[in-house]
This record gives sequence, structure tokens and C-alpha cells, in this order.
Amino acid sequence: MVVGAGIVGLAHAYHASRAGYEVLVVDRDELAVGASVRNFGHICTTAQAGRILELARPAREDWIEAGADAGFPVLQCGTTVVARSAAELAVLEQFAVARPGEAELLDPAEARQRLGFSPAGLTGAASLPLDLRVDAPTAIPALARLLAERGVGFLRRTNVLDVGEECVFTNRGRIRADRVVVAVGHDVDRLLPGLAEEAEVRRCRLRMLEVEAPGGIRVDPAVLTGTSMLRYEGLAAQPAASLVREEVAASAPRLLEAGVNLMLTQRPDGRLVLGDTHAYGVTETPFEDEADDVLLLSEFERLLGSPLTVRRRWRGVYASSPLDPFLVAEPIPGVTVAAVTTGVGMTTAFGLARTVLAEELVTG
Repeated sequence: MVVGAGIVGLAHAYHASRAGYEVLVVDRDELAVGASVRNFGHICTTAQAGRILELARPAREDWIEAGADAGFPVLQCGTTVVARSAAELAVLEQFAVARPGEAELLDPAEARQRLGFSPAGLTGAASLPLDLRVDAPTAIPALARLLAERGVGFLRRTNVLDVGEECVFTNRGRIRADRVVVAVGHDVDRLLPGLAEEAEVRRCRLRMLEVEAPGGIRVDPAVLTGTSMLRYEGLAAQPAASLVREEVAASAPRLLEAGVNLMLTQRPDGRLVLGDTHAYGVTETPFEDEADDVLLLSEFERLLGSPLTVRRRWRGVYASSPLDPFLVAEPIPGVTVAAVTTGVGMTTAFGLARTVLAEELVTG
């Protein structure tokens, strides 16, 4: 049994089903409405490092296969990381040396051609060709439908109240299972508060916007910027990243205060998804500060060189921990908690499921 039908839960159901196991997914909602559909749809493999990169690489292959089987597009158009200062360009040059074959340096003319627009102050860019894009609001339901077609059971609108050995207790009664994977993200503290406290699980709250593409521009790759160089380990580990942080602190300190990762992707209908801010706490505030949206809009209008028209806004929430990017624990015999405790669930969930279910994948 898998508790939770977000990408982490679906990835576990995907691999368990492929290994030949009977699988039931239980979820409190009738469809995916959480972090798995409130994101950029960016499978950001290349910019990662360490354990995240180890899990992202096999997850990339799973996305390609799942998309082909389920019939949703998995765009292999990569990521373009924009540099708008000498320090940012130095980060990209150092990254290209550290990761040969995974990053292609672009001069300004090549970068503008790849992007489909011309950022002010462009000094160069790097193309990360291995990265993927999906449209999360369509890909996640399509993945669930694929699993249902393969015999995975789904029990929707069912709230899990407690877990025990070989069973879970729901608002529809007790359900038995030989093994339970709890994949409820930040809501692990609702079921297992002691574990959540020990792992220092918090909620990361972020703001995202969807805007009309100015002039109908077409942006094929995902787009990262200098602030992204401070968030993704592969880029942040480069020596010049400290100079980028100093530049941002001097010229736009509010970006650091709001934890902004200035990036964008484009939806199939042409609208641009923009984001995002980051704020952390065990409990979310119910109030949104308009200053965060104003900050994002002003920065993207500067990047794109045009006024923007907002069509949708939303709050994203995902699990975060300062201790580890992943939470994998067995608090009760036969019950495994699996969570991505940083903002790379779409990038790593399939890889995480492979490790959690390693024994089943070998013996199934």
C-alpha cells in the first residue's frame, strides 16, 4: 500500500507494480492538488550534486519511459542557465569544466537564439541538454491513469488516520497490507509527529505566477538565472558562486531575503510559469505578502524586457529539512516513510522509489 498519490507515492506504485506486486494507493483527495502539480514541471537533473544527482539520473530515464507509456509529452529540450554578469558567467565556465559533456557554454548570440528572447545585460549562458520538462498538471494524472490500467488500485477521498504493522486505519476502516509506504510529504507530521520532529521536517511555502508570454515568445528550454546558481548544489559548489551571492546581496538583497529562485518554464498553451520565493516554518501562515509577487513580476519584466499580464497565482508547499534532502525511515515494522525534503520531488522521486524498493525490485 502507498499512502499519498503525489509524485513520490506514484513513483513507488510505479516501481512496485513493475516488480509484480499488488499495489493499492490511498489518497485523501480525488485528484492531485499538492506540490506535484504546483511546480515548473522541470526535471532538473544536471544542476544537482551528491545524493540528489545520484537519484536524479535514473529518475530521468523513468520519466522518459513513463511518458512514452502513459502518452504525455516529456520534452528533452534541456535547461538554459542565463548569465548576466562576469561572476555568473564564471560559475557556468567552472561548471562546464567540472561536468564535461553535461554543459555547453553559449555566447550571447547563441543564448538568445536558444532562449527565444533577449535578456538585458546577457553575458552568456550554459545549455544543460539532459534536463527534461513535463506539464505537471497533465503528467501526474496521466501517470495515475497508466498505473490504474496496469492494475494498481486507487482509493481516493480516503484519509489515513494512523498506521500500524501491516495495516493502516482510515476514515473508511482498517486496510491490511504486507508493506506500507507513507509518501505524504510535509504532512508526515500529521501521522508520525515524533519522526517529523526528529527529522526537523518543515513546510516550505513559495509563490508562483503564470503570465502571458510577451509577444507570444516561444521558450523551449527551462530557464535558470543567477539566483539559481545559489540554490542548486552543482552550480553553488563552484568557486565563483560566492561572488554571485555578493553581487545579489549588494544589488538586490530582497531576492536573498525572499529566497528567490528566479526561473521559468512554458506551458503547452504558451503561458510562462514564473517563480519562486521560499519561506520556511512548521506551520504555514495563512497570509500572502503582495510584495513577494511584486518582486517576482518586476524581476521577470526586467529579464524578459516587457510588461507582464498575470493570469494565475498560487502557493506551493513542500517538505523541507535542514538535515537531509531525503527522509527514509521505518518507524514501524513494515512501514516505510519516504519523502523528498527539498524542492526536487519531480526530479528525484522515481530514483528515490528505486532505492526504497530495492529489495522488491530485485526479487519481484
